[in-house]
Amino acid sequence: MQSLFYFHFPCMLHNGSCDLAIMASNFSGALQLTDLNDFITPSQECIKPVTIERKPGKVGKIRIEDDGSYMEITNEGVERKLQKAKITLNDCLACSGCITSAESVLITQQSQDELYKVLQENAQLLQAGNGEAQRTVVVSISPQSRASIAAKYKLSINDTALRLNGFFQRLGVHHVLDTTFARNFSLLESCQEFIQRFKESETNKTVFPMLASACPGWICYAEKTHGTYILPYISTTKSPQQIMGSLVKDYLANQLGIPPDKIYHVTVMPCYDKKLEASRSDFYNDMYRTRDVDCVITSGEVEKMLEQEGVSLSQVEPLPLTSNFPCLVNGDVLSHMGGGSGGYLEHVMRFAASQILGHPVDRLQYKTLRNQDFQEVTVEVSGKPPLKMALAYGFRNIQNIVQKVKRGKCPYHFVEIMACPSGCNNGGGQIRPDDGENNKDRLQTVTDLYNSMPSVTPDNYSGVMDVYNEWLGGFGSEKARTILHTQYHEVEKMTNALAIKW
Repeated sequence: MQSLFYFHFPCMLHNGSCDLAIMASNFSGALQLTDLNDFITPSQECIKPVTIERKPGKVGKIRIEDDGSYMEITNEGVERKLQKAKITLNDCLACSGCITSAESVLITQQSQDELYKVLQENAQLLQAGNGEAQRTVVVSISPQSRASIAAKYKLSINDTALRLNGFFQRLGVHHVLDTTFARNFSLLESCQEFIQRFKESETNKTVFPMLASACPGWICYAEKTHGTYILPYISTTKSPQQIMGSLVKDYLANQLGIPPDKIYHVTVMPCYDKKLEASRSDFYNDMYRTRDVDCVITSGEVEKMLEQEGVSLSQVEPLPLTSNFPCLVNGDVLSHMGGGSGGYLEHVMRFAASQILGHPVDRLQYKTLRNQDFQEVTVEVSGKPPLKMALAYGFRNIQNIVQKVKRGKCPYHFVEIMACPSGCNNGGGQIRPDDGENNKDRLQTVTDLYNSMPSVTPDNYSGVMDVYNEWLGGFGSEKARTILHTQYHEVEKMTNALAIKW
């Protein structure tokens, strides 16, 4: 017989395996505590309560030490320190306060083991002389993951890109792509969506603030916690991962002359929540019975793959990047201005200042508010109402924005929202620091590497407008709106006897 001491907390999948959503005072359906800094950060561990074996009729005691550890005291007076058990993804999914059982099944399909399985099946087909039955394996790598991997192996961004290409191709991957190409579409569509909302703002009061939609942890939280109060404000533009999925399963499939279900598309991401995003029913092709992104692996899982192969990335021979989507320009991997989370505020504000205020801005001035993860930008032109935007990272700052929106008191036109403190470079799926290195130093190294990439505006990125015209029938077309945008769904709150508001 076991006696288990626990509370039930709804949870969010970000910053590691799982974060207990021990929310601050205005979060619904949760234990209310004060003076909380944020959700559990990557430097902390998500734990599940201790389990103690009991014999019938016996009563044990637990003493909590000053350092927060638990001591079991037996009837004989013997003391034993109880070990904390790490929560796995399956433990988190079993909670049922946040993640459904259907999602749990889908999540089990998201790992490097699944990629290895497909590669092994391809190798067996080739060996049997049935190579035409293989699936074309495509790996799309995010710039944040590339920076994390570069920091781990002490390589430059460009060298890391070439060596990752060499590593994956030698495993049997056919194409290695860069999700920065897809982010061009996400940024351009976000800018256009903002202008359209501005035109509607006089008659529609639910268009501002426009809230960024690239972070799946934030989207999951909004759908399952605030529903119709918040969903109309969220940008309908797909994230770079899911636009990459559309590019690969639609545009690239057509270029290669194969059906979408013959492509196995893997993305490498800094965030565990991207696994849930890829599993959304909105990103499933009913005709071909295939997902836009079949499998998501994290930066840390790529590290495990290298360890499994018995090599360091610095030992892998680099291979030149060649693909339908340009990755290198003049020998450099390109990025976008505005920080490690994609630069949504940067691009939307610059575009809006030019289009609405008629005042192009060379440099935005960021003003730090209550903390480094909460900043705002204001652009003013004489005789016109100012444009005011903000970035809010981490759930403490997100909660502040959400409550202002619900009360109709949010002063911003646009908010770039990310669940992880410090943004995507600090995602829970990033590679952990080595011994002797702390989280802060590793994050700084990753950020410096990320910022070392030359920046380019989306409309000047090589090949983007060509793909717009060839694939979508031109910029701003109906097909572009259909393929590059998505929708959100309020999730009915689950009835759970353990979900008690204390």
